Amino acid sequence: MATIGIPGLILILIIALVIFGPKKLPEIGKAAGQTLSEFKKSTKDLTNDDEDTKDKTMVDSKETK
Repeated sequence: MATIGIPGLILILIIALVIFGPKKLPEIGKAAGQTLSEFKKSTKDLTNDDEDTKDKTMVDSKETK
């Protein structure tokens, strides 16, 4: 899989500007940023939950021995 690179990103931005217009583009960027932020928060919460579960399991197994 090839990387997009700077020229590819510029082309994508120009196409997005033509399709959505200059007024709608900031709204789309904001929505994409909020979505990415929520996704990162959710994955962080899942990772923390997994670590808490592992810690609790280890404590429970030590108590039963």
